[in-house]
Amino acid sequence: MKSYRPVLRVPARANWTRRFLASLVWTGGCAAVALTVPGIAEAVTALAAPSLAQVITNLRNVVVGLLVGLATLFFTIGGVRYILAGGDPSEVEAAKKTLRYGAIGYGVAVLAPVLVQLLKQIVGS
Repeated sequence: MKSYRPVLRVPARANWTRRFLASLVWTGGCAAVALTVPGIAEAVTALAAPSLAQVITNLRNVVVGLLVGLATLFFTIGGVRYILAGGDPSEVEAAKKTLRYGAIGYGVAVLAPVLVQLLKQIVGS
């Protein structure tokens, strides 16, 4: 009886390029998230605020920082998935959905100061 040995294939140059680009996008996304963390930490440590307006401003800074960090993470994951999809339609569609969620996160982060201003007017401070 003949034994079966799987054939080991060396990745083609295109696969190497895609993996390199994916790791580059991943590294950039991680660096962007790491750069937003000091802003989040600064907003969290300044909790002894003298007024309600300052508390709301601190809350806005924390929320915007978290939204930007999560949106950047979603964009990074979506970009890596898109690069590694290899033409598979279902994987490309999943990557596009992830990128869409990242765009929604950035949109909400941009609108957060407007929503906080509306909250300040409702509260009356």
